[in-house]
Amino acid sequence: MRRTLYASFVVWSIMAAEGTEDLGNNGQLTNPSELYEPEAADLPKTDVKESAERGADGGDTGVPTTPYTAEGEEEEEGEMPADFQRLWKLTSDNPQDFNSWTDLLQYCEQEGHMRACRQALNAFLLRYPLCYGYWKKFADLERRAGHVNKAEEVCERGLKAIPLSVDLWIHYINLLLGTLNMNLPESTQRIRSVFEEAVAVAGWDFHSDRLWDLYAEWEKEQGNLNFMTGVYDRVLRVPTQFYNTHYEKLKAHLTSHPPQDVLSPEEYSKVRNECKQSQIQAKKERSDISAEEEERPPGEEEPADNGKDSEEAVQKMQELLMVSREELYQQNEAEVRKRWNFEDAIKRPYFHVKPLDRAQLKAWQSYLDWEIAEAETAAVDAEGAAVEGNEGSKQERVAGHNRVLILFERCLIACALYEEFWNKYVHYLAPHGLEEVRNVYRRACEIHLPYKHSIHLQWASFEEKHGIISEANPIQKTLHITAPVLAYENIRRGGLERRAGRLDVAEALLKETVEQSKDNPPLHAFYSIKLARFLHKLCKSPSRARTVLQEAIELSPDNGRLYHNLLELEMSGDLRSNGGGILQCVAKAVAAPLSPKTKILFSQRGLQFAEDFGTTVQSVLSMYEEHQKLLKEHDAKRQAEHGDNGDTEKMSKMDDASALTVPQTAPPTMPHVPMTTPPPSMMGGDMSGSYGSYGSWYQQQQYGGYGSYQNPWNQYNQYYPPS
Repeated sequence: MRRTLYASFVVWSIMAAEGTEDLGNNGQLTNPSELYEPEAADLPKTDVKESAERGADGGDTGVPTTPYTAEGEEEEEGEMPADFQRLWKLTSDNPQDFNSWTDLLQYCEQEGHMRACRQALNAFLLRYPLCYGYWKKFADLERRAGHVNKAEEVCERGLKAIPLSVDLWIHYINLLLGTLNMNLPESTQRIRSVFEEAVAVAGWDFHSDRLWDLYAEWEKEQGNLNFMTGVYDRVLRVPTQFYNTHYEKLKAHLTSHPPQDVLSPEEYSKVRNECKQSQIQAKKERSDISAEEEERPPGEEEPADNGKDSEEAVQKMQELLMVSREELYQQNEAEVRKRWNFEDAIKRPYFHVKPLDRAQLKAWQSYLDWEIAEAETAAVDAEGAAVEGNEGSKQERVAGHNRVLILFERCLIACALYEEFWNKYVHYLAPHGLEEVRNVYRRACEIHLPYKHSIHLQWASFEEKHGIISEANPIQKTLHITAPVLAYENIRRGGLERRAGRLDVAEALLKETVEQSKDNPPLHAFYSIKLARFLHKLCKSPSRARTVLQEAIELSPDNGRLYHNLLELEMSGDLRSNGGGILQCVAKAVAAPLSPKTKILFSQRGLQFAEDFGTTVQSVLSMYEEHQKLLKEHDAKRQAEHGDNGDTEKMSKMDDASALTVPQTAPPTMPHVPMTTPPPSMMGGDMSGSYGSYGSWYQQQQYGGYGSYQNPWNQYNQYYPPS
């Protein structure tokens, strides 16, 4: 197990951390459809006292995807409890409802049905692996049933899913201490190996003091006082909440036992030699050398050492031991002081269904920014020191990077439902390796944020950016299953295939999307426009694009965007041979159930086309008369809605305003031109004031801007007097 867990931890390249948590504070958002904001939920109640203890944990993606059955055991036969299926259906219908899960778990626990409990807990922990307390309850359930091996397997599964949980590590160690035969040497080795794994993975947490203390006390119980010293020496370098308590315990430990009992043989030999040299140097300085030493004949050796230290030597060695450790303590205290205010601002370091307040989110952001800045400063200093050949600088750089990773993992316990922190983590890891970034995306999308589309799309873009299309495709397919109504997601799927050169697959996806959206006319029109552009621009098939738009118009005859795109399609062809199709499109739009302003805009477009590309003056006159008819209908409708007084007053104001700006000299008048004479050519002249500012029509890229036209429609009268 150690190799497996440590391997999953090495993927993160950290020694991660964990704080304190209340089991009742484990939860999940319940309504991702509303911008995926987490909602509050009632706290789950439990009868297990241990579940109310404080603790925190962080998660990896090591959650099994298949139901758990211990080796050598078969699932219990028999029917489920009476209400199990009803409660199970509630969780299946709405797996994001945390309260439904807690109701199911409480019911199974009350009924005491082993098979029901296993099924419920397995399904629950698959979705909510951060709820470390339920892993503990699961293990206790198996242990009380006499299945010790199953209990150990549950703990191992939990630690594989959340290797940063101090509480779960302690629970697992206590389980082993209570079930193993400690008279066997292999049992002692196994416990020590689990302790080593625990402090390697979770020992650098600011709140990991209990784990270190448990390790040190266990070594003391085994009579390994020198191992106990080693544990305290290691924690002396870790900034934790109770760093001073560890130091005081270390001092008491070193001064309560002889040095040879509490030190390793190497350190004891070293400190003893230092003590002797110190004593000799002190005697020489005092010129207090005995006569025996002064008059010893040449070649005579010093008196043999009997292996026992004098009381004075023991005291001196203890002083030397504390001098070196005092320096480490001062350095560690400085690191703790840097972080104390940040740690004090974090009020909820555990996972909870309720959203965090702004102050808490800001506290995490500030803490992360500061730690990242510290790591960057350490990296710059390390580069400078490396030039001078200082090897210790590299260790400082690695330590700074690890501290950042630790803090991110802690943050993603409390803020697991907040996408911005996952994105921040990805941004930090990007320069350090692709696999690290991929693992973060996988944890976010597959476990904690399965319904947030944006981070899924970012993950797919990340894989595509690095040329791994085989990974990007399944990501978008999964998102299509979890959120099939997202229009942008469907377009992105087609875009992925198109960029990969698979135009046939992209076309098939768009066609499928168009077909499936017929029950939603606005969405169907959106997809139809996308498909038509794809067929026209990439497949070079305007006829197929025209068919798509025409079919969409039949379903949504009041959608002006469809007519606009159809008109643009017709205008993109040969205007000399396709003039009839363009005018037919305009006539269809004018006859459609569109708004009067939209119809006028299409009429203007048709009139402009007839003016610029028409082959006979009759076509121009015909379009002009149709346009005038639309204008009169529109004016009559406005007068009926607003009344004559309002229009008269408005016209008066317009006349007054124009009188202030028009020069005193009379403007030149246009000569009267008979109707049978074509209008004067305006090519090369100023088109801004003619034909109702048609130039703005070509400049409008979005149909929604068509309403920003002016009202110079009656300027046509100077060319074509009304009949």
